[in-house]
Amino acid sequence: MQLLLNKLWTCFQNRRAILIVGLATFFACYGFYSSNFCANYSNGLDDVSKSTADYYAGETTEQYFSLGPENAARVRVSYPEPDTLSVSNSTENVHQTEPKSGKKAKRRLPQALIIGVKKCGTRALLEFIRVHPDIRAAGSEIHFFDRFHDRGFEWYRLQMPPTFEGQVTMEKTPSYFVTRDVPKRVFQMNPAIKMLIVVRDPVERAISDYTQASSKKLDMKNFEDLAFINGSSKLVDTTWGPVRIGVYIRHLERWLRHFPLSQFLFVSGEQLITNPAAEMVRVQRFLGVKQFVSQQHFYLNTTKGFPCLLKAAGSPGPRCLGKTKGRNHPLIKMSVIQLLREFFRPFNARLYQVTGINFGWP
Repeated sequence: MQLLLNKLWTCFQNRRAILIVGLATFFACYGFYSSNFCANYSNGLDDVSKSTADYYAGETTEQYFSLGPENAARVRVSYPEPDTLSVSNSTENVHQTEPKSGKKAKRRLPQALIIGVKKCGTRALLEFIRVHPDIRAAGSEIHFFDRFHDRGFEWYRLQMPPTFEGQVTMEKTPSYFVTRDVPKRVFQMNPAIKMLIVVRDPVERAISDYTQASSKKLDMKNFEDLAFINGSSKLVDTTWGPVRIGVYIRHLERWLRHFPLSQFLFVSGEQLITNPAAEMVRVQRFLGVKQFVSQQHFYLNTTKGFPCLLKAAGSPGPRCLGKTKGRNHPLIKMSVIQLLREFFRPFNARLYQVTGINFGWP
């Protein structure tokens, strides 16, 4: 009996030893892994916090701006939350690494061009569309297809802002629309490219064009002296730039020899002023990007009668177009305006027919 009790006691002690060793091993392992996990998790949070802070440094989700005496009420501007904020539109300040994926931004040839028309609102269109987080555009006119084509496509690519996969690269040079060799050159770069053309009443456009030119040349002749052959006749001088540019259909026909009509979007310069949000719906749909730019991005500058952006790309606050925009036009005789309207009318009618859009010009 005593022998049996001794064996049972020995077995019990061995099992207890095994249990103690097992428990000690378990807690040792648990402590090791949990401490490393916590350390790694903490470090991970620090890394995320730092990268987020760096990426959104200086950004706030809400700010307030006064629109001046014409609108004394303070407007509450709600910015996108951090996970929807975009990289800067400027080439210099653009982030080179996408925060979530870590992918590098690259310079690419444009997938869309604003090709015209001068003095119709191309700068306004560019500024409005650059608010979109999926659009990146060169800030200045590159003039590659009309002046610097001999420098090659690689040079042109390097003039574009860096973009991430899925973003649209754009460029604006209004003189492309009226330059003879440009359509062929654009086709050689990308036969599937999308093109935007801003048009307005060609008579108003001609006066605006003259106003800009005369502001730089004080001894310029009167508008009517330049618009008509021999100054006082009823024959419109179609070689004069402000008139020639406004015969939109002639220039468009040259483009249609290389591209189908479906690759063009015609933007109303008048609507871009009176109802910019509606025009931007059409522009965003044409470019294949989500609807982002809307009425909440605009307010009216009652001094000039032009829409301004509550928050422009690369700007911390509201921004209007430059001082050179919205100049006061010189007084032109109504008889001169009427003669020009009669001249442009058949060309406008043909443009309406080809595009399927009635712009409603007088």
